[in-house]
Order: sequence, then C-alpha cells, then structure tokens
Amino acid sequence: MSIHPTAIIDSHAVIDSTAEIGPYCVIGGPVHVGAGTIVGPYVHLLGHTHVGSDCRIHAGCVIGDLPQDLAFRGAISHCHIGNGTTLREHVTVHRGTAPDSTTRIGERCLVMAGAHVGHNCAVADEAVLVNGVLLGGYVAVGRKAILSGHVAVHQFVQIGELAMVGGLSMISQDVPPYFLVAGRTGCVGVNSVGLRRAGISSDQQAEIKAAYRILCRNRLSLTESIKQLEATMTTEAGREILRFVSRPSHRGFLLRSDRSVQCELSE
Repeated sequence: MSIHPTAIIDSHAVIDSTAEIGPYCVIGGPVHVGAGTIVGPYVHLLGHTHVGSDCRIHAGCVIGDLPQDLAFRGAISHCHIGNGTTLREHVTVHRGTAPDSTTRIGERCLVMAGAHVGHNCAVADEAVLVNGVLLGGYVAVGRKAILSGHVAVHQFVQIGELAMVGGLSMISQDVPPYFLVAGRTGCVGVNSVGLRRAGISSDQQAEIKAAYRILCRNRLSLTESIKQLEATMTTEAGREILRFVSRPSHRGFLLRSDRSVQCELSE
C-alpha cells in the first residue's frame, strides 16, 4: 500500500494493500478502495463509497459527497464506482438521496474532466461522459453510450445503450438505444460508427435503421410505431429498441424536434 503522508484517512476506510493514495487526499467514512486503484492528489472520497479495482481517479475529484437534492434528509446512502473506471480531473459523483439508495458508475467507464454525475444516477459499463457532461438526478446511461462535451441531461432521463449524443446537446427526454442526437434537433440518425466499433452485425444494423425510420421518420403515433416494431423487429438490437420505447417513461421519448413524445406511455 502506498499512502502519501499528507493524506487524511478515516479509520473506518478499507484500502487494498495494492492501492495508491496521493498527496492531500481526504478519505472520510467507510470508504472501500479496491486493488490496484490509483487515487490522485486532492481527491475526496466520502461516505459509503465503494471504488472497485484498477480504477484511476485523477486530481481534484469529489466522490460520494451529499446529494444536491432538497429531498435529502441525511440518510445513509451509497456511491459505487466499478472496476477499471477512470474519473478525470475534478469529476463529482454524489451519493443517493433515499435511504440505502446508490449512485452507480459501471465498469471500464471513462468520465472526463469536469463532468458531474448527480444523485441516484446509473451509468452502465463502458459508457463515456466527455468533458463537462452534467447528469441530473436519477439519470440512466446505457452500456457503451457516449455523451459528448458539455451535454446536459435532465433528471429522470434514460439514454439507451450505444446511443451517441453530440456536444452541447440539451437532453430532456429519453434517447433510444443506438440512435444519434445532435443539438436540440432530436434524433438525426443511428450511431453507425459506434455500432461498427462494437461489432454489431450488418443484419442488426439494418434493423436498427429500420426502427429509426419507423420511430423518427413517419407520422404515426408512438403506439402505432410500437405495433410496427412488434411486427418487424427480430434481432436482439431491434428488440432492445422495442423494449426501450415500450416501457414507462418519466419524460417521454426524444425522437425528432417536431415529433417528441410527451410521456404517452408515462407512469
């Protein structure tokens, strides 16, 4: 174990013998730091925070601090950082609001400098949050999704897996899996580059494009579009899009600027 002499470590913290804790770090509370994790200078790890193995937490990050939520009443809640995840400079990740709730970042994620992950967010494995991304409370980001620089996501929004959101976008509704969002214009296509890099088959890519046309390029209601998807989607990727738009939504679905669906299937 390598702990810099200027670091302040709570007696309840559990730090693996192979972890490294840099200068002027503060670890307050029953924090767990896993094997091979490197914590840079001036990092604060607070509360019931679990940091997995082989993570890299760069200078100035604050992980597990109190949620910025007026509903918070001081309950014990959690923050979980998955194995192999990198948090770049000055990232903030807040713990959950409700008792025993968790803010969770998955494995092998990359969260770039200055990004904020609000209370009770769930960021799935291998997602990328580029510099300055802001996630409001209860946001869910799917596996391998990419949110480009300074994207702002409203609370309770869900971003599907392998979705790509362009820089400076303001996202206030759910983004279906595999789709591409640019600015305020809604979905403008599919994430073709991301699909190829992820090894998605040509058959599945064709079906994703067909689903995009049904949802974003026709004049049907969402209910009618779902019926078409049910009749035509046969691959796993196509069925994933169907599952996503068939479930209840707090915010409705972002399809395109003149066809956003305002909670047609909301709870």
